[in-house]
Amino acid sequence: MMTAFSGYQRIANEHPSDLRARARDDLRAKLTLFTLLATLLIASRALTAPYEGWSLPGANEGGGHFSHAAQITPDNVTDLEVAWTHRSGDFRKGENFIDGLSGEAPLQSSWQATPVLIEDHLYLCTPFNRILAIHAETGAERWSYAPDIDLESFPMPRCRGVTQWTDKRLPPTEPCHRVVIAPLMDARVVGLDAITGQTCSFGDAVELDLSKGLGPYEAGFYMLNTPPAITDNTLITGGSVADNITTAVPSGVVRAYDLNTGALLWAWEPVVAVEASTPVAAESGSDSSPTTNSASGQRYQQGTTNSWSYLSVDPELGLVYVPTGNTSPDYYGGHRGNLDYYSSSVVALSIATGEVVWHFQTVHHDIWDFDVPSQPTLFETQIDGREVKGLAQTTKQGYVFLLDRETGEPLFPVEEIPVPQGAVPGDYTASTQPIPSKPRSLLDLPGERDPIWGLLPWDKWACRGTLTNLRYEGPFTPPALEGALHMPSAFGGQNWGGPAIDPVRQKLVVNTLHMGTVVQLIPRDQCEGEGPKPVADGPFLLEPSEGTPYCNRRWLGFVSPMGVPCTPPPWGTLAGIDLQTGNVDWQVPLGTTRDMAPWPFWYIQGSPNLGGPVSTASGLTFIGATTDHFLRAFDTNTGKELWKGRLPTSGHGLPITYQLTETGKQYVVIAAGGHAAMGTPPGDYLIAFALPE
Repeated sequence: MMTAFSGYQRIANEHPSDLRARARDDLRAKLTLFTLLATLLIASRALTAPYEGWSLPGANEGGGHFSHAAQITPDNVTDLEVAWTHRSGDFRKGENFIDGLSGEAPLQSSWQATPVLIEDHLYLCTPFNRILAIHAETGAERWSYAPDIDLESFPMPRCRGVTQWTDKRLPPTEPCHRVVIAPLMDARVVGLDAITGQTCSFGDAVELDLSKGLGPYEAGFYMLNTPPAITDNTLITGGSVADNITTAVPSGVVRAYDLNTGALLWAWEPVVAVEASTPVAAESGSDSSPTTNSASGQRYQQGTTNSWSYLSVDPELGLVYVPTGNTSPDYYGGHRGNLDYYSSSVVALSIATGEVVWHFQTVHHDIWDFDVPSQPTLFETQIDGREVKGLAQTTKQGYVFLLDRETGEPLFPVEEIPVPQGAVPGDYTASTQPIPSKPRSLLDLPGERDPIWGLLPWDKWACRGTLTNLRYEGPFTPPALEGALHMPSAFGGQNWGGPAIDPVRQKLVVNTLHMGTVVQLIPRDQCEGEGPKPVADGPFLLEPSEGTPYCNRRWLGFVSPMGVPCTPPPWGTLAGIDLQTGNVDWQVPLGTTRDMAPWPFWYIQGSPNLGGPVSTASGLTFIGATTDHFLRAFDTNTGKELWKGRLPTSGHGLPITYQLTETGKQYVVIAAGGHAAMGTPPGDYLIAFALPE
């Protein structure tokens, strides 16, 4: 006590200027020590890689959804339990998809995000485009970033995830060495420091603005929902355009940017020159180059096919693989001309120049909204003793095309098969469509199946009566004035979730939706007022498709008066395909009618689904996706369901798995937030499962 007092007395006798100097010196010393400790901490984190990580949304540059983590096995998977739960608070109850788009009430939020792992933190976006950094072993939030976005301009706000980039010009101790790359709904790409969440510039560009060169458009007509592809210092991205609104939607141009400078490297427009019938080469230069129409700011052609899903890159071959949708609007194409050349295709572009190297079209003159919806997934295999660099492309029509990714040639024969003819006046149908000989269609299940089903006899009778008044001649039935059944629907088949590929077992695993929708084209002069009598039960979506002779009605489900699908179950399956033979080794129902129908009608196997699978080296495949609220684990070899974990709502995001250290736990994480179009409740849960201590 006396020692402390004498110290105070000594300080009190000093001159005030000396006290200020001493305080400054002490502060400098403390700041120096703090800076040194922070630098060492950041450096240690920057140099620490996860034992088994998940660095990109698809796990790798070429997708595949595969992890070498093997702590969780078929023998112990039943022991999985919830390790932690994070809640963001970002969700909106609202209305379902159709009722919400009527404008009478806001649409409920939908969550489809896939986290990525950087060092020991997960990074992902909420439905409202808020970016989160969450500790991978505890669920604790490190930081969040809220962009300035008017959510009212986006009827169904959504974000499928973020990605990452390492700026190798900066040492690991410097801010913005590891950068989270986040796409935003309002057509911007921002960079955020992984440790602090502060914004990172791209050279002189604070952010990348993809609205440049598109010309004027209404909010919500062009969005970035899916993270871009990044290879070295090059960012490559497409964009999502609004469906069935107008032929004058913004361009579907695919662009590449230099992340070091923010400069536009090239822009590829998916069109051909009508006179020469040859592809138009990619252009280089600024989005505001002299070729831009100065009055409107428009450089790129409106209404071209777009690429809204994940891209893949093969740096060794120098190629980026682009999945394209169909040209707007979806159900009429009499106006398209040269805009159809790259529609519904896989297009291989040069990473360096953006020039087309090859392209493979999965649907000719697509008037069904059979976009190529998922990441072109890269794999290596042997076929007939030959080493093959392959590409697997899942499609909405239920086919899986297996291609040589160097040439675009099919690995198994693809036949041009005659399809139904007779489109509405002003349009046409292609005479044939490409059908792979292997694998078989995942939409077509073995055995005799009545195309009409009902929960009760009178329910089935009502469904049969509806089908009698519709046109239906198989999956390529053209849209019709009297109404047509589209089976599969615009949801698929397969959708954005894509496949998992187990390279050890040479197995491709993919989920399929087995449901139909009804589409009716209406002559333009009858689009106002009541128009023709609706051709199916239930609420429908009226879409203007301005610029064409027709608007259209679309029922998002071919359902009975009880709201039950009119097509027979299973309404969802999971399948395993042998990559070497092209054979479908197994196909099993995925999910049940629990949470979709009241008890005791939980017994029906195979529920509607939207999402994708993840496979691990131990022989497990994890998937949520279903309308019942479960995350499931299957045996990758046999398709046997081994475990299911209850979720607070449905998980339509892609699950991921990782292990930070060799002796640490392996986690399986999924975003459970529901989906407006699937009729599943909204939520804000990020849930991690792990084995107990």
